[in-house]
Amino acid sequence: MRKHPSESPAFYTLFETSIGPCGLAWNGRGVIGFQLPEGDVSATRGRLAKRFPGIVEVSPPQHVQGTITDVAALLQGEARDLTGVALNMDDVPDFDRRVYEIARGIPPGRVLTYGEVASRLGINNARAIGQALGRNPFAVIVPCHRVVAANGRPGGFSANGGATTKRRLLAIEGARRDESPTLFDLMSEG
Repeated sequence: MRKHPSESPAFYTLFETSIGPCGLAWNGRGVIGFQLPEGDVSATRGRLAKRFPGIVEVSPPQHVQGTITDVAALLQGEARDLTGVALNMDDVPDFDRRVYEIARGIPPGRVLTYGEVASRLGINNARAIGQALGRNPFAVIVPCHRVVAANGRPGGFSANGGATTKRRLLAIEGARRDESPTLFDLMSEG
């Protein structure tokens, strides 16, 4: 029987980015969560503690520091490939894993619609895609912000700041969709 990830020692660290203090949580099998800023360091720390009871704050080992460096650079506007980051998806449902795999394949600066992701999975249910992305524990590493509504609007985003945060992440990456040259204009709308 496989050991439940919450039974493995889990660790986290907080780090500064261009959008505020973020957090990264991991265990021996990989990253178990990423936390976008919650307003200040204390709130971000509190959110991680709530998501992962018993988690311990430590200085990151070298392999985790590499992920942190890449995430911080990405949030600064540098193109970084995070597809090699090991994720521990033991607690992630199979459908969500499949959605996350597609989202991870969207390069910085590009977007897909919820419907396009659904089509790639061979289903006709954009809402199910949005729900899976809303449960994404690996925001930014699994770039759910790169999946937008069919009309070019950002759509939902469960992180602190909602659609405003999503638009900000897309703007940092210079996101565009070849089929929708108005996306950039729509992103700047409130």
